[in-house]
Parts: sequence; structure tokens; C-alpha cells
Amino acid sequence: MPYSRSLLCATLLPLTLLLGAMGTGTGSGAPELPESTDAGLPDAGAPDAGPEAPDAGVAELGLLPPAPVPSRKAAPPIARLRTLSRKEDLLSRARPRRDGRLVVPGPGGEAVLTLDPTLQAQLTRIMKDYQVPYGAAVAIEPSTGRVLALAEHSQAQPELRGLPVRAVFPAASIFKIVTGGALLEAGVSPEEEACFHGGKRRLSERLLEDSARDGACYSLAAAMGKSANVVFAKLTRKYLAADMLRRMAARLRFNRPISFPIPTDVSLASIPDDEFGLAEAGAGFGDVYLSPLHGAALAAASVTGVWRDPVLFEPGPDTPPPPAEQVLSPEVTRALTEMLEETITTGTARRIFRERGFRVDDAVGKTGTLADRNPFRDYSWFVGSAPKENPRVAVAAVIVNDPYWRIRATWLGREAIRLALERLPAPPQGGAEKAEPAVPEPATSEPVANEAAE
Repeated sequence: MPYSRSLLCATLLPLTLLLGAMGTGTGSGAPELPESTDAGLPDAGAPDAGPEAPDAGVAELGLLPPAPVPSRKAAPPIARLRTLSRKEDLLSRARPRRDGRLVVPGPGGEAVLTLDPTLQAQLTRIMKDYQVPYGAAVAIEPSTGRVLALAEHSQAQPELRGLPVRAVFPAASIFKIVTGGALLEAGVSPEEEACFHGGKRRLSERLLEDSARDGACYSLAAAMGKSANVVFAKLTRKYLAADMLRRMAARLRFNRPISFPIPTDVSLASIPDDEFGLAEAGAGFGDVYLSPLHGAALAAASVTGVWRDPVLFEPGPDTPPPPAEQVLSPEVTRALTEMLEETITTGTARRIFRERGFRVDDAVGKTGTLADRNPFRDYSWFVGSAPKENPRVAVAAVIVNDPYWRIRATWLGREAIRLALERLPAPPQGGAEKAEPAVPEPATSEPVANEAAE
């Protein structure tokens, strides 16, 4: 594959190194960082199908999960979530400088963080004001990888720290970005249609069979926007082999460590070989987990075609730029961006992004929702970026709600994009600087259906 040159054959890293969160130091001027000693996914659950794959001992980096993947239904990893240790919690040591920038002390002096303190405070305040049980929002500058916000709040566990770097949240339909990229690379047109019956959310082997009862047809692009599970499952089964989906997932950093000063969980993805299991995974119903930090970087890569590890320290004058890897061809990148625009213009995020007084134009993105039944947890996701042609910010937002909720992730993600664009320097043709925006009131609390929505 021409755009996966970095997927070199390598022996899998020792399991003991990858059970915990992975992190590395940054360039000059950054403080020394602790090694990870605490795992975000301790005591892994049901074994993954990976060992059954050929050549399981030596594999291209990321093709096999580096640790057993927990079963979402039997052993959801959020139930064993642990806080960052004091040593790992870098942001707890950050202090404002006279100019307002956040710095952390280190052996070489103060290191300046890339975070925007105002944006960080705005997003944190939103989650606190609406008392989200678990929530995180990350904002990244796609052209550089600079992290602008790492906000979090847990009303359920107020002492909890580290949600932005924990891969304990089912990726749900966010994984359709990976599937969409793999389908496009396999030659599937965004206009390719699949027809279905029985609703676009639920999956069963019977529904994946073409039938005279199929009364609705969606193109691949429309299915991305409306998060049509059956269409993605059908197209996955028709055009993709398990290895094709694994390679795209690995290229987009699933099953691989992400270099970051704060120890960050590996986003684990189990891609089964059996036909129905593969179709489920392609539609977003597999055992796949994602950290918000990874989600924001994924949003950036999906519209730039380039993977950049997130950057938390401002580079010094002699610091070389972080490595950038072309992970999607220009043709696939353009088509994938057009598909993700459907989410905002005609799909699942249309209403939120058109809210009067808080509208965000020219954005692209993907929503995802999934629910645990016992105990009930409603996971909602939004990842996206704006503006479409020259993205200045990429975000990820995740919220885990009880049956009654006040905000969900699409609303928080929209606010992350809107507020970040207000904070970023105006482009060369931009006008006068805008005043700090108000925060809108979301819809009143309402119950969540006890089932997976998309």
C-alpha cells in the first residue's frame, strides 16, 4: 500500500509496555516525563481474535491488538477506569505565566504548554455546569498537531483525572471514518448505493441479505452522514477483507501507541475474520475503543490525509517539526471529507450545527452513540473539524450519560469548534477580532432510549 510506508514489519512490543498508557518526552525545553505505571485498561477482558490470525507472533505494527481487547458487552473497560497518578497528571502541575500562558516546571526551566487557557476553561465550565457524569473535549490545530484544549469533568467521580487520554470509550460510529477510508481506497465510489429494510440502526445477519423487502437505498456518502449501520455493514461485507480494514485502522493509529507527554492509552480495535463479525466492526459495533485525544487527531488526519502526533509543548526555536506521515491519498482525503460534510449538512449533526445564534458553517464531522444496558451508560461522540477546505481546528468530544441527560457530545463538539475558532488568530482575510461568545442553553433533560442509536 503506497500510503502505509511506515507500517513496517516489527515484533510486537512487549505486552507489559502496552497494557498501560504510552507516553514519550517532547523536544527541548520539555520537562522529564514519568514512565507509565498505571493502566487505563487493567485486567483485560475477553481475548481478542488476533491470536488466530496468521503469523500472530510477528506482525506489521498495529495489525494485531497489542493486548487482549475487552468485550464491550461483557466487560466494559470504563467500569475499571482509574485516575492518572499524581506523577502522570502533567496538567495539575501547570501554572499561568504573567502573559496568561500555562507552563510546567522542569529540569531545564519552565516549559510552555500549547493549551489555550481560555478555551480550556470554557469547555471545562460547560461540562461542570451541565453536570456530565463523564466527559472530555480535545481541540487540536490540524496543521501542527498543537493541542489547544484537554478539558474533562466527571460529576460521577469528581476526583477522576485523565479522561482525554483514556481509551475506555467504545468508538461506536466514529469507526465508520476508518471503514469509509478503507472502502474508498478499495475503489468504492461515495455514490455507491446499498438498499436495506428493517431500519438503518439495528444489525442482524438476516438484514445483511439483499431482499425484495429492501425499500430504502443510501449512497456511501449519505450513509456516513446518517450513520446508516446496515449500509456500512453491507458494503464492508461486499468490498472489504478483514486485513484491509485492519491496515486502515493501523494506519490511523488504532492498536498503536501515540507519542504524548501524558501517558495515553492505546486505542484497541478487534477486527474479526468471520463475515458477520467483520460487517459489525465496519459499521461501528465491534469491540473498538478510542481516547478523545486520539479522536481529535483522527479528525485532523481524515481531512488532511496526514497523521501528526499531538503536541503539548511549544517548540523551541531549534526544535524540528514533529514527523508527519501521509496516511491517506489526496483522492481518498477529498472524498472522505465530502462524506463527513454530510453529517453536518443533511445528517445526524444537522440540527445542532444550525442552532440559531450558535450556528457553525463549513464544518465536517462524525457522530456516534452506543449504550451499555446493565448498568446503563449512554456513550455519545462527536469528532470533526472546520473550516472544510483549510481546517484550523479539529475536535473530539465524548460524554457518558445516565438515562436522563442535559447535553450530549455533538452539542459539546459543536461548542468546541465554535469557541476554538473564536480564539484562534483570524486568517489573513479575516476581519476584526470577535468578543468572547456566550454559551447557549442546550435542550432540557430528556430520557435516552436503552439501546444503541448508531
